[in-house]
Amino acid sequence: MTAESTRFIHVIYIATTPQKVFEAITRPEIARAYWGHENVSDWAPGSRWQHVRANEERKVELVGEVVESTPPSRLVITWAAASQADDPKAYSRVTFEIVPYEDMVKLTVTHEELQPGTGMDTGIRQGWPIVLSSLKSLLETGKGLDVFAKPS
Repeated sequence: MTAESTRFIHVIYIATTPQKVFEAITRPEIARAYWGHENVSDWAPGSRWQHVRANEERKVELVGEVVESTPPSRLVITWAAASQADDPKAYSRVTFEIVPYEDMVKLTVTHEELQPGTGMDTGIRQGWPIVLSSLKSLLETGKGLDVFAKPS
């Protein structure tokens, strides 16, 4: 992280297994149920990944590369808006750390190398908490939240 960048860290505890959390992040059909998007890749280091809106339009909204994949404990990806895919400076980095914690899982998401005050920086600070709450809800109750809901 440089002096011109910032990071966002979110920790959540989920009553599930590390394998189920890892699969929820990496399997498109599960991500669709709590995120409204599909994360599409073969998840091998060096592979590309895409974040595809799970509707009839199927728009690719985010892109990146798999930096590290150690199922079910760790996943590191780069992250950029699809419209900025050709700009190396537009990429940030997301690390998912999945650790057993008694009869649950501690999931830490660290999103770093963000440019302060950009739309991406603002968007992820609003987005990660609801997405991760929806993930928790899905894995614990079988039903995700409406991640597209607007605050009143």
